[in-house]
Amino acid sequence: MILISPAKRLTDKESSSALKKTDPIFQSEANQLANELKKLSVDDIRSLMGVSEDIAKLNRHRFQNWNNLANEEERAIFQFEGDVYKNLDVYSLDKETQEYLNRRLRILSGIYGLLKPSDTMNPYRLEMGTKYNFLTFKNLYEFWGNKIASAIDAEVGNNYLFNLASEEYYASVKKHLKTSKAIDFKFATIKDGKEKVIGIIAKKARGAMVRFLIKNRIEDLEPIRDFSELGFVYKEFTNNEFVFIQK
Repeated sequence: MILISPAKRLTDKESSSALKKTDPIFQSEANQLANELKKLSVDDIRSLMGVSEDIAKLNRHRFQNWNNLANEEERAIFQFEGDVYKNLDVYSLDKETQEYLNRRLRILSGIYGLLKPSDTMNPYRLEMGTKYNFLTFKNLYEFWGNKIASAIDAEVGNNYLFNLASEEYYASVKKHLKTSKAIDFKFATIKDGKEKVIGIIAKKARGAMVRFLIKNRIEDLEPIRDFSELGFVYKEFTNNEFVFIQK
């Protein structure tokens, strides 16, 4: 399995992909959270999420009309935009590869917990690290508890789990996962003679790595060393983490 984070930027432009729609495994939990978020005013959302008034209005409309929005595109993978998704470029993958991606890729989500690429998704904005009391829970990490991790463990079995999610999202499952085969990735750039992880570059690299893993049907460790997109080269594998350097 491959794990990634969602994106803030969304589109509702319909994809011509034949990928069949599926239902999220935690739809009832998503509905619970949406019902709580419906109670918030525009100013509440603006303050909570640190967004502009326009974005706050958009997301209030989304929560107020949860499960009743007539979006052209409903499948999660075709709604998310952003650097990870641009470099994954699911649109350019053939039908067979999209179906393989659907079996292998999972998207962590603040409101949905865990999404398959084909899952139907209401457009939303809710980051995993949002500081807010949800129902009787002090934050989303507490709300989700071990639910997401248990679902991942059940699917992963004895296979590798390739973590290409951000720290914010991976923190929702890290301490609960039972698998000993979770593999991390670090993408560092040489700047001023030092190795530095530069956010935007790392996001692009994570998307490119997902594409590399999917297109080449990689489910073991050794072939990962051959990744060379965006000028990255393999440096080392230590403590279950691949390190790639961009010079």
